[in-house]
Amino acid sequence: MNDLNTRTQRIRIWDAPVRVFHWLLVLCFAGAYLTAESEVWRLVHVTLGYTLGGLLAFRLAWGVVGTRYARFSHFVRGPAAVIQYLKSLRSGRPEHHLGHNPAGAVAIILLMAMGLGIVATGYATFNDLGPGWLAELHDLLGNAMLLVVIGHLLGVVVASLQHKENLVRSMVTGFKTGPAAQGIQRSWTALALVIVLVVIGFWWWQYAHSPG
Repeated sequence: MNDLNTRTQRIRIWDAPVRVFHWLLVLCFAGAYLTAESEVWRLVHVTLGYTLGGLLAFRLAWGVVGTRYARFSHFVRGPAAVIQYLKSLRSGRPEHHLGHNPAGAVAIILLMAMGLGIVATGYATFNDLGPGWLAELHDLLGNAMLLVVIGHLLGVVVASLQHKENLVRSMVTGFKTGPAAQGIQRSWTALALVIVLVVIGFWWWQYAHSPG
C-alpha cells in the first residue's frame, strides 16, 4: 500500500500499453457481447474474440515484465488484504493505493480468467472442436463477465468518490497525484503504438480473408 497523506505532484502511474490494453479490452468485450447472437455480425464477433485473446496474452506477459503498477506482484494480494481494504471503505477512512487496490485487483483477475475462458470456449465452438455444452459455457462466461464488469464499474465510482480522484481519467492520461518518487519513469508509448497497429492489422487481415 502507498500512503498518500502528502500529495506532492502529478505523477505517471499507468504506462501506455496498460491504458491501450484496458480500452481495447473494453471495446472488444462490448462489441463481442453485442454481436454474440447475430449471424450477420459473426465475423465481427469472432474477430473481436480473437483480439480479446491476444490482448489478454499480452497482459499476462506485461504483468510479469512491465512497469511497477502493471506487475501482478505489485497489486495481487490475498483475501486478508481485500477484507482489510473493504473494511476501510466502510469505516470512512479508505486505504489509498496509487495502483490497483486489493478489491480492484480481484475484479481484474476475474475478468482476465473469464476472458481467457470465453476465448477458449468460443474458439472450440466456432471450430467444432468440442462437445455442444461448450457453447453454453461460452454464453455463461460472457454473462458472468458482464456482471463482474458492472461490479468493477461500481467499485471505480465508489473509489473515485471516496478518494476524491477521477480513476477513469487516470486510465486515460496515465497520471495521478502523489510523491514524485512513486511515479514510473517510462511510458512505453512506442510499444502501445505497436499494439494498436497489430490489432488494426489483424482486423484488416480478418476482413480481407473473410469468405465473401
